[in-house]
Amino acid sequence: MHPITDPVLDNTTPEVRGLARQVFAALLDRFPDAVVTADADSIGLGTAPGYKGLVFTILPAARHVTVGFARGATLPDPAGLLEGSGKVHRHVKIRTEQDLDRPELAEMITVALARAPR
Repeated sequence: MHPITDPVLDNTTPEVRGLARQVFAALLDRFPDAVVTADADSIGLGTAPGYKGLVFTILPAARHVTVGFARGATLPDPAGLLEGSGKVHRHVKIRTEQDLDRPELAEMITVALARAPR
């Protein structure tokens, strides 16, 4: 785990903490040069610090981990994984490790990275 992400995970259950670490590792594996930022309750991965460079967010919740997609409202989503009604940002809830293995999620991550701000 990245050291700045630890405070975000400190107040989560061991199960959610473990899942959040898996989500972070999976995203970082696909986006190894990500600029990692954290605030009190979320982790950001982007091409630069701040919202302009943001590509993904990771937000631990009580029973799942939310993966946010900046500019996710424009992502193709034939499987209907994306949630939210924002004009720009959308998210996917990861409840189990198996959710990370969905090919539809992998495709969304690929498209989000291809569209990432440079």
